[in-house]
Amino acid sequence: MIHADSRLSTPAGPLPSSAPSWNRQRHSQMPSHRYQDLYSRVDVPLLDRSWPSRRLTEAPLWVPVDLRDGNQALAEPMDPERKRAFFELMVTMGYKEIEVGYPSASQTDYDFVRLIAETDIAPEDVTIVVFTPARRDLIERTVESIRGIRNPVVIHLYTATAPLWREVVLGHDRDSLRALILAGGSDVLEFAGDLDGVRFEFSPEVFNLTEPDYALELCDAMTTLWDASPDRPVILNLPATVEAASPNVYADQIEYMHRNLDRREAVILSVHPHNDRGTGIACAELAVLAGAQRVEGCIFGNGERTGNVDLATLALNLHAQGVDPMIDFSDIDHIRRVVEHSNRIEIHPRHPYVGDLVHTAFSGTHQDAIKKGFAEHRARAEATGSRPEDLPWRVPYLPVDPADLGRSYEAVIRVNSQSGKGGIAYLLERDYGIEMPRRLQVDFSRRVQLQADETGRELDAEALLAAFERSYLSATPSRVELLEVDVATTGETSRTTIGLRIDGDRHEATFADVGPVEAATRLLADHGVHVEIVSLHQTSLSAGSGAEALTLLEIRRGAETVWAAGRHRSVLEASVRAVVNAASR
Repeated sequence: MIHADSRLSTPAGPLPSSAPSWNRQRHSQMPSHRYQDLYSRVDVPLLDRSWPSRRLTEAPLWVPVDLRDGNQALAEPMDPERKRAFFELMVTMGYKEIEVGYPSASQTDYDFVRLIAETDIAPEDVTIVVFTPARRDLIERTVESIRGIRNPVVIHLYTATAPLWREVVLGHDRDSLRALILAGGSDVLEFAGDLDGVRFEFSPEVFNLTEPDYALELCDAMTTLWDASPDRPVILNLPATVEAASPNVYADQIEYMHRNLDRREAVILSVHPHNDRGTGIACAELAVLAGAQRVEGCIFGNGERTGNVDLATLALNLHAQGVDPMIDFSDIDHIRRVVEHSNRIEIHPRHPYVGDLVHTAFSGTHQDAIKKGFAEHRARAEATGSRPEDLPWRVPYLPVDPADLGRSYEAVIRVNSQSGKGGIAYLLERDYGIEMPRRLQVDFSRRVQLQADETGRELDAEALLAAFERSYLSATPSRVELLEVDVATTGETSRTTIGLRIDGDRHEATFADVGPVEAATRLLADHGVHVEIVSLHQTSLSAGSGAEALTLLEIRRGAETVWAAGRHRSVLEASVRAVVNAASR
């Protein structure tokens, strides 16, 4: 039902004169006339295109920019601990060129670059990229940040070049902006030209809305200034900073540059697509067909507006076509946990490859096809004497084997129970306000299935609630008991006091500037009880000020994760009770 205050109305404009009889769509009230297509804003070079006939046969050089571009897009930028965890994940996965920050714009970023210089967290074969605008003082500070780094380094210089940006934002015409960019390039040479192992990168930001002849002029000027050579190549990075056209247009623009750049053998042609139109993946794939050799993006696609291009999806698209992505995604759930922890943004259940639901079918038709596909796969393995994991993959509706990504087959094989999971979650939410994350639904459904098998009876909402409480809200015997939790704030300082009885002994501690959950885990750890929290979810069990809060914790225990819950009228105490229940389980 449309609310009374909605602006929506059924389109009642005239039928387009060119519409066929079977298409009855009418003109809507949307003011689409306010916008220009890309062809009206910038010339698109017409080519005897070669990219449509090419195939993707090898991985480009992947360059994650999560620590700079992705970090700038976070409501709460990464602290040093989260940034280091993310960097170490990328190294483990096999990335060999990583943009680590914008050291002239943030002390945290500057300090992180210095951490790389002063420690061994970056293996010697990993290239470190730092980002700077074309401004002399900021270039100087950027170069200061990299001094002493033993790794290869790329200094990434950028300036917006599209007409709207240079005229409205920067106040330049083509000639004066060219002079500004070349001055920045000269400053880079002055401060860093004699440093061993340092190469240069230039981005004409908003390349896709820049006149092609001007973009080519600027790029050729920079490769000349920096004396690009095959043994010290310059990276020319051509961003679709604000995606503004269909992916084939971006591919044409990239192929135009690929064909016409001076010193092409001394240039690494790079792309940096954003996702404003939702086609960033296609832009990157077509750009590689058109001559790009390097792709900048973010793992799982975080970034301003609708995000940067998703490097995980790009890499696994290659994997699904039989091409080694050169990056290890064999434990995708671990990767997701680190990324979610660092970004503090949950990944959508339907996100390609990594979402909780991407290997799960609810449709009966899909379920039947998948089950038959698994049966055929097993039969083929038996008939050939091969291991199932060594055979070519061809199960319907599953583009890749979930085991390749470290996923179990259980949720896929037991597909008939998926609707049961949804039903259990629906009843508990409808009758008791308990909203369960997807992974908890899977865990709880196994318990319900065992109980249903034992009793042979249907479980109503009341019985489901009792099973939920037994499973997550109580622990018998209880090793840990909550005695006290108090949070006091004085000025800008907060103090959290926690009192616990652990194995019969009372323990109390006060912590400054940490929340109750962290305080409780610290006090437990101080007395030999370790609770490693993977995820925390909070919900209210009903509406109104007197509603109880429910906190759900996912806890790592060895190689597996388990769940615990806490319930109380205070959200803070509910969270601490969940930690206590987790410690007692």
